[in-house]
Amino acid sequence: MEIADRLRCLFSGTIEERDGSYQIEIPKSELELGGVDEGATYQVALLRSPGKTSESTDEGSSRSRDSQAPPVEEGESRQVEIEGIGEQGDGITRVERGFVVIVPDTEKGERVRITITDVRDSVAFAEVDERIDYYE
Repeated sequence: MEIADRLRCLFSGTIEERDGSYQIEIPKSELELGGVDEGATYQVALLRSPGKTSESTDEGSSRSRDSQAPPVEEGESRQVEIEGIGEQGDGITRVERGFVVIVPDTEKGERVRITITDVRDSVAFAEVDERIDYYE
């Protein structure tokens, strides 16, 4: 899939019916990382998650009841580019579905090979195995 350079953020979420309309909840981290601004208007693309099924709720609306597992596992190695620096000075990168991985001792724009050391529901932590020359 080709992703446009104008893409501001990528995350997974559910669509919920509220008072006769449908709403998509944006994770707080997207505002904190500067991907989107509160009150601004954006175009939204929707992609169905593979393997998801919809079930009817008591209210009659349809939505997925499955929670998505994080797209990384402890011990997994990846090559990433650090997209930003968090409030505590750690590097931040995103992988599939916009899932955030925090990588200490890195700088914005740095390319590194990492090993995932801790995985939580909404964020993972990694350590640097190798710093990669930008021209490789």
